[in-house]
Amino acid sequence: MDNTTSLTFTMTAYAVMEKYKHGLFTVFLLLYLITITLNTLLISVIHQNKKLHQPMNVFACLLSINEIYGSTALLPALMSILISKTHEVSVKWCMAQVYFLHTYAGAEFCILAVMGYDRYVAICYPLHYHSIMSNSKVGKLVALASLYPIIVFICYYSLTLRLSFCGKVMPKLYCVNMELVKISCTNASYISTVGLVLILFFVVPQVIMIVFSYAQISRVCWTLTKESQGNALKTCIPHVLSVINYTIGSLFEIIQTRFNMSHVAVEARIFLSLYFIIIPPVTNPVLYGLGTQIVRVQILKLFIKYKILPTQLANAVIAA
Repeated sequence: MDNTTSLTFTMTAYAVMEKYKHGLFTVFLLLYLITITLNTLLISVIHQNKKLHQPMNVFACLLSINEIYGSTALLPALMSILISKTHEVSVKWCMAQVYFLHTYAGAEFCILAVMGYDRYVAICYPLHYHSIMSNSKVGKLVALASLYPIIVFICYYSLTLRLSFCGKVMPKLYCVNMELVKISCTNASYISTVGLVLILFFVVPQVIMIVFSYAQISRVCWTLTKESQGNALKTCIPHVLSVINYTIGSLFEIIQTRFNMSHVAVEARIFLSLYFIIIPPVTNPVLYGLGTQIVRVQILKLFIKYKILPTQLANAVIAA
């Protein structure tokens, strides 16, 4: 069957959520609005304050743009299917969602790897930081983190785009590439093998960059005073937490896609499948907004200006 026809996929995982659909719709809507608000706020504050136009904050903005991109690829569609009677999606939309979600996932890890490199340069070569992380260098790193996952995934995804589909059941809340391969009309097991190689391209270079960066940071920190070690740690904590958070979520999804998880409760599988694209977009702007002092100060000044927070409370948080 040609995938350009009106074939639709039934998303069977939604049946489990049927009796809670109105409450879940509200939760997902709130999560989406919070994600958009927090990430837009972070981008706006950094963009409007020239003193925040530093490489780390530029990368934080890029991360927030990616969070908005990924959340928009999932949550509006998820809410729409949740309240529909048939829980069906067209093949074209399903394949588009696969592209959006996979490129979001690849870009997320690439951006985090670039941010790790930035922390390495800032802590290990503080006197040469601005010459190494020049505007030209930052622009190249932004282009690399943005284009690398797109190019790599398109090369792989072109194999799936050639398939036609005979199955009509998608046992998840959203479309993923391996589920498409499983319901194709032909044996496309080779795509699974290529997919494992793809994971290496999406993971290995980034892991090497992050591990190398923090190995060097740890080496240098041993030579610093306790006060300097504390300052270095403060600048790294948001990034370390972001990496750990996203890695956990990604592992949940990769394991579910590749292995039989029928022994795990359906509700747990649903939560774990959503973790990597719901939790990081909410927590990351908080980590880089409130977790980075210079950004936190500007955000709280904005809150004081528009009387969103009492002045005394905001000043207390600024001083913390």
